[in-house]
Amino acid sequence: MPQDRQWPQSDAEQTEFIPVVSGRLDDASGAGGVHGTDDTAGVTDELRVPPPQAEQTQFIERPQAQSPHPQGAMAPPQPPVPPQQPPDPAPADGPSKKWYRRRGTLIAGAALGALVLIYGVDLLVSQGSVPRGVTVAGVDVGGMSEQEAEQKLRDEIEPRLTQPVQYAAGDVQASLDPKAAGLSLDWGATLEQAGDQPLNPVTRFLSFFSTEEIGVVTSAEPNQLETAMGDLQEKIDHEPVEGTIKFEGATPVPVEPKQGQQLVVEAAKQAVLAHWASGDQLELPVDITPVQTSADAVRVALEQVAKPAVSGPVLVRGDGEDGTLEPEEIAAGLSFEPGDGGTLTPKINQEKIVEGVGPELESTEQEGKDAEIVFTGGKPTVEPSQHGRGIKWDKTLAPLLDVLKRTDSREIVAQYEDKPAKITTEEAEKLGIKEVIGEFTTTGFASDSGVNIKVVAQEVNGAIVKPGDTFSLNGHTGPRGKPQGYVEAGIIENGQPGRAVGGGISQFATTLYNAYYFAGMRDVAHREHSYYISRYPAGREATVFQNPDGSSVIDLSFKNDSKTGVAIQTVWTPSSITVKLWGTKRYDVESVTGDRTNFVQPGTEHVSADNCQPSGGAVGFSVTDTRILRDASSGQVVRKEPRTVKYDARDKIVCDKGD
Repeated sequence: MPQDRQWPQSDAEQTEFIPVVSGRLDDASGAGGVHGTDDTAGVTDELRVPPPQAEQTQFIERPQAQSPHPQGAMAPPQPPVPPQQPPDPAPADGPSKKWYRRRGTLIAGAALGALVLIYGVDLLVSQGSVPRGVTVAGVDVGGMSEQEAEQKLRDEIEPRLTQPVQYAAGDVQASLDPKAAGLSLDWGATLEQAGDQPLNPVTRFLSFFSTEEIGVVTSAEPNQLETAMGDLQEKIDHEPVEGTIKFEGATPVPVEPKQGQQLVVEAAKQAVLAHWASGDQLELPVDITPVQTSADAVRVALEQVAKPAVSGPVLVRGDGEDGTLEPEEIAAGLSFEPGDGGTLTPKINQEKIVEGVGPELESTEQEGKDAEIVFTGGKPTVEPSQHGRGIKWDKTLAPLLDVLKRTDSREIVAQYEDKPAKITTEEAEKLGIKEVIGEFTTTGFASDSGVNIKVVAQEVNGAIVKPGDTFSLNGHTGPRGKPQGYVEAGIIENGQPGRAVGGGISQFATTLYNAYYFAGMRDVAHREHSYYISRYPAGREATVFQNPDGSSVIDLSFKNDSKTGVAIQTVWTPSSITVKLWGTKRYDVESVTGDRTNFVQPGTEHVSADNCQPSGGAVGFSVTDTRILRDASSGQVVRKEPRTVKYDARDKIVCDKGD
C-alpha cells in the first residue's frame, strides 16, 4: 500500500468508509491460532499466539465511483455515512505498519514453533544416551547409548591397558607398567561422569559444535600403586649435581651441571589415576632443586684454567734447592667450586700441594725445638730451645693460580720465615719448676698393659704446662694405635672383660689424675670407671677412651691455675708407674674418703661357654671423696672440694656348658 496518499479534490470522487471488526487471527488452515505441542513424556511446554485484544472498529477507505443513477432519481438506501472531515496524513505507525508487524509476528511464531518441534524430537531420540560432544580418553562417545559407548571404549581403550604407560618427569622419561601398578578401569563409573542429555536448549544447541573430555574412572590396588610410586621415585628423584672439573690423574674431566628433582608423589599419583589410559605421555610433577653453575661456566673453566694448569710442571725455587710440582700433583691440589653468577672458581688446596713438593724442599728448612725439662739425677734441668726456619706456604703459593693459567714461565719462589720455639730456654728457666708438688704410684698391671703404659709414659715425660694452660692427655698423645707402638691389651667393656689396642692406658690416667689431684691443680675433665676396680682408690680414679682416628671421647685434663710452670715426670718399671708434677708448691693436699653407701647387689648372667670368662661380680655402691687444700706456708684451709661417685654393680658371669 502506498505510503503517501492523494486525497480527492472534487465531488466527483467520494470516499467510502467500511467498518471492520477485528478479532483473533486464524492461520491459513482455519485452526484456532498457531501453537505447538510435544507428545514426548514429561514435556508440557506450549507456544501460543497472544490472546485477542478487545474488539475495535476500523474504517477502510474505498473510492466511490460516479453514481449511475440519473440526476434526481431515487438512489437505493445507503448506510449512514459519518460526517466527512479532511483526513490527516497517515502517521508513521499507520495501518500499513501494523500489518507488517502482524506478518513478522506470524513468521517468528512459526519459526519458534519449528524450533520447539525440533527440540522435542531431539529430546525424544536422544533420551538415555551419552551427551553429544563427550570424549573419554580421546574416544568420541557423544550421542551413543551407554551400551554402545561402553563397547566402543572397550574396543579402542582396552588394547592400551596392557601397554607400558609412557611418562615424563622433569629430565626423566620412562614407562610405567599399569598391571604391576594395580591399575584398571571402571567403565560404568566412567560413563556415569558424563551425566544425562541436558534439557537446556542452548546447551543442547552448543553441544553440536563443542567437545568435553570427561576422562576415565580408575580403580587401583593400594599396595601395588604405592609400590609403583616408590619405584617411580627411585627413577625420578636425584640430588643436584654442580658443574665442576674433576681430574683423572692429570686429565681434566668436565662435569656438566644437573639440577636436582623430587617427584611430587601425591600429585603424580592423581595424574596417573586420571590419565594413564589416555594413550598420551603422562606429565608427572616434580620439585626442582636448582644448581648454581652453568654449562658455559664449566666449559670456560676447562679451557682457561684446568687444561693449562696440567699442561706441564711448575718449578718451586728454594734456598739452595728447588722442587718440582708435576701435573699429577697439581691436579691433586686444584679444585673448582661454584662462584658468583653461575661461574666456577678455582681453588688451591695448600695441603695437597705441600704434600707434592714439600719433601723436595725439606732440606732448605730448619726444624725448631722447644725448651724441655729433663730429669737427670732426680732433678729437673732445662734442655735449651732452638729456633727454626721454614717455608711460609701461604705466601709461597699465593701466585700459583695465576702461574697455572699460563703455559710458559711456570715457576714460583719459596718464601721463608723464622719459627721461634714455643717455649724458649729463658722462659723455661723462669717457670719456677724446682720441686715436686704432687705424685702418685699405681702397681699391678699385666705385661701387655705394661707395654702401653710405658709408651704413653714416654710421650708425657717432660711435658711442660705453662701458667694458665690446660694439659689434655688425649690431645698430647694423639692417636694411640699400632703405628704409635701400642699393642692389644685387656680392657673392660660394658662390664665384660675384653681386649683392644691401647688397653691399660686407664691405669696411667688414674696415676696422672692422682698426681695433679695432690698438686692442687684444677680438674677440667675426668670420668671414673662405671665399675669399681679394687687396685684404685675409691672415688679417685679415671678412665680414658678415643676413637681410632684419635678424636677424643673420654679425656683427662687439668689446668695449671698457678703463677708458675708445671713439668710432668714419669717413672716406669715393669710392675709400677709413677707420675710426679714439678713446680712451685702452693698447697698441702689431703684426701678424705667417706663410707660406702647405697649398696647394690650384683645379678647373675649366664654366658655361652665359647669365649666365656667367669666372674664373681662386684657390689655397686656410692662414695664421697673430699679434697682439702691448705696453704703450704700457713696451713690454713683454702677450700674443700667434695665429689660423690656412684659405681654400678657388676654381674656374676656364669659360663654355661654346651650341649
